[in-house]
Amino acid sequence: MNTNLDMLMEYLPFLIPLILLQIGLAIFSAIHVIRHPHYRFGNQVMWLLIVLFLQFIGPLIYFVFGRGDGNGRTN
Repeated sequence: MNTNLDMLMEYLPFLIPLILLQIGLAIFSAIHVIRHPHYRFGNQVMWLLIVLFLQFIGPLIYFVFGRGDGNGRTN
């Protein structure tokens, strides 16, 4: 039982920056989805769900495939 806690304490310095990065990326992506209504495909609800529930990969998928350009065009 104590070995699991020891292992967690050993990896904690590596996990904390990853957790903070994931939270920051999710918040930044969610704010971007809310403020920019133009998407290449899909809608705002779909992209919010992808960004918030697919951890690291969700925000990356949004910025690569879902985000429309800044001029309001979707292509």
